[in-house]
Amino acid sequence: MKTILKNCRLLGTSHDKNMLHDVYVEKGIIEKIGLDIDVEGAKVLDVGGHMVLPGLIDMHCNICDPGHEYIEDIATVSRAALRGGFTTITCEPNTSPAIDNKTVVEYIVSKSKEKSLVNIYPYGSMSIDCKGEQMAEIGEMFDAGIVGISDGDEFTDSAAFLRNVMIYSKMFDLPVITHCEDRDLSGKGVMNEGYVAACLGLTGMPREAEEVIVARNLNLAERTGVKLHLCHISTKGSVQLIREAKGRGVPVTAETSPHYFILTEEVIGDYNTLAKVNPPLRSKEDVYAIIEGIVDGTIDVISSGHSPTNMTEKEKEFDQAAYGISSLETAFSLSYTYLVEKGYITVEKLVDMMSNKPAEILKLYNKGMLAEGLDADIIVVDFMETHTIDPKHFASKAKFSPFADEEVRGKVLYTMVGGKMLT
Repeated sequence: MKTILKNCRLLGTSHDKNMLHDVYVEKGIIEKIGLDIDVEGAKVLDVGGHMVLPGLIDMHCNICDPGHEYIEDIATVSRAALRGGFTTITCEPNTSPAIDNKTVVEYIVSKSKEKSLVNIYPYGSMSIDCKGEQMAEIGEMFDAGIVGISDGDEFTDSAAFLRNVMIYSKMFDLPVITHCEDRDLSGKGVMNEGYVAACLGLTGMPREAEEVIVARNLNLAERTGVKLHLCHISTKGSVQLIREAKGRGVPVTAETSPHYFILTEEVIGDYNTLAKVNPPLRSKEDVYAIIEGIVDGTIDVISSGHSPTNMTEKEKEFDQAAYGISSLETAFSLSYTYLVEKGYITVEKLVDMMSNKPAEILKLYNKGMLAEGLDADIIVVDFMETHTIDPKHFASKAKFSPFADEEVRGKVLYTMVGGKMLT
């Protein structure tokens, strides 16, 4: 199909965003970017001077398929991704069965082509069943199409095991993606350890539970030379450790999610289970440190951190309620509202953190930018008008959010994936 997007203000490209350009797409590829493009037989969409961006790429998303389709499945997660501007998402490996062999990788790839409206790339588990004990078939999974090695949101207790995974993964130039938590330290904690937890009578998770594993994994990456990517960073201490490691030349990248630079532990208030996430929401000091890390480049990527769960599992006492957040449909607008609108970063940097940098880390070389010859994964965004977050209308099965009724800017008007206009 031939399509021309008319009157575009382009971001994620070398073209002047203050000039109106046309984008010509054919056979899923951006064929030409220029002025007054006219192609016989092409469908024309006039975007009316709105911003046109490369499709967003989510590096941390729980799909729950296979095994937990009642929580989320490939079809619903892809519709949620579209609404949020994500044209490419990754699949965490702690599914059921876990993505620890080429057969499951092939299943994810095949079902995604059949059911998904967006691009889905699986991570392969570093260990069998994500248990951190026996190494999975990394080489075979690499051949089947994984883009990273991870045990999802499971912790890796053994430093010796992780070191071996890092050494082996270097053969395939795959990033090793780690959730940083010492379960001996976090124990039975359900929120950040501190004054608020004490007032609520809840057991806390100390910041050290994240930071000691961040330090350990950075040390192993420095020694092995593997490309390390640290997920959902949430504490001031972690940001400082990463900053210092980058200063020493350690090959590390890091990500966080909007709830970690917007919300604090205080939002838990009267035992608000919608704000129960792992790692937990931290203090104002940590939020400021995360923002500082975004501003100075210590944190490279903003992911959605989409971790859906059944609402009945949220409607329990706080100690018993499930962790999780539905965030694919809100991550971009929240990031724009709280980072760009408040003057912390430019919209260009936001696009870099949510599109170009993830593409670079995952080696998706045909994505992450608007340029001739690259994949036509494109979103059109209205940054002017406000809209209200309404979880009841989420495409995701997880229709809840701690940001319900928030007014935000950055509404996705159209989404194109592989040259197909889907919204």
